[in-house]
Amino acid sequence: MTADLARPFGRVLTAMVTPFAQDASLDLDGAVRLATHLVDEDRHDGLVLSGTTGESATTSDAEKESLLRAVIEAVGDRAVIVAGVGTNDTAHSIHLAEQAAKAGAHGLLVVTPYYNKPPQPALLAHFSAVAGSTDLPVILYDIPGRTGTAIDTETLVAAGKHQQIVAVKDAKGDLFAASEVMSRSGLAYYSGDDALNLAWLAHGASGVISVVGHGFGAFLAQMVEAVDGGDLVRAREMHAQLIPAVQTIMSRESQGAIRAKAVAQLLGLIDSRRVRGPLLDASEEEVALVRDVLVAAGVLH
Repeated sequence: MTADLARPFGRVLTAMVTPFAQDASLDLDGAVRLATHLVDEDRHDGLVLSGTTGESATTSDAEKESLLRAVIEAVGDRAVIVAGVGTNDTAHSIHLAEQAAKAGAHGLLVVTPYYNKPPQPALLAHFSAVAGSTDLPVILYDIPGRTGTAIDTETLVAAGKHQQIVAVKDAKGDLFAASEVMSRSGLAYYSGDDALNLAWLAHGASGVISVVGHGFGAFLAQMVEAVDGGDLVRAREMHAQLIPAVQTIMSRESQGAIRAKAVAQLLGLIDSRRVRGPLLDASEEEVALVRDVLVAAGVLH
């Protein structure tokens, strides 16, 4: 499945949590239920699997492949499925990219290598090597708050010359720098920060890769449609309605995955809100906060 050139991965995607059973084993049935709901009921054009919110740091290569195959079989005929394959090891990232391509992924998400803090020429070499390992379109993930290294403007412009590198998921928050990148390259931008979704769309982003999309995808779709139609008043209304969800789900205590799993469990989409260490499951107090937000928004009755 492909999207148009301006929106190579669609408009509204969620970085999907990876469901685990209570014993922390992979819950593929839960993943299929969640993915099907997001696509068929909550207006998602696509899903990102094994990203940060998918707890990719604590899932094995075999689990990543099993998850990808299960979700593609369930919704891959009607949604863009992007596989997170970025690590801080170029050879390992290439292996994951090749594995994802064989499993049928529609695209790849490649995060900036973390901990190593590679200089900019090394970043470009890493991205180019991973992108060149398959024929799949690649979205670079710029999130210096987690990786320790930002992708500079010149590096992004240079990366955009690679045939397979077509987009950026931005959680760096430099809207003006991104405007320059968009003006100098063909790279599509996706908001990777739910707090800035409206700002990114107003600056020309193609869409969003969300975490609050767990339960709020229809709100995001309406925001994107409003911006597309030039109705910024309506877009601001949708943004305002999403503020409590963003504050609650994306708080520092949640790190996204913790409370996003609480959302999915409260909606009956997954059986357990279990996360793997070093994260801790959402407490009953946190679940109550999430429930209040869902009820107030009319998502949970």
